[in-house]
Amino acid sequence: MAISKDLLEILACPKCKGEIYLNKTQNGLICDKCRLMYEIRDDIPIMLIEEAKPVRD
Repeated sequence: MAISKDLLEILACPKCKGEIYLNKTQNGLICDKCRLMYEIRDDIPIMLIEEAKPVRD
């Protein structure tokens, strides 16, 4: 089961409160401003700043 579009519309980056979007492989949510990826595990987004991974170019 994937994350619903309704959930994606209300989620925001916990660090900057900016927009996030689903990455190409659909296993994480990306914040371009903070350059962080929040993993999705068992269809649950892990929205903890300390668990986020830096996004590489």
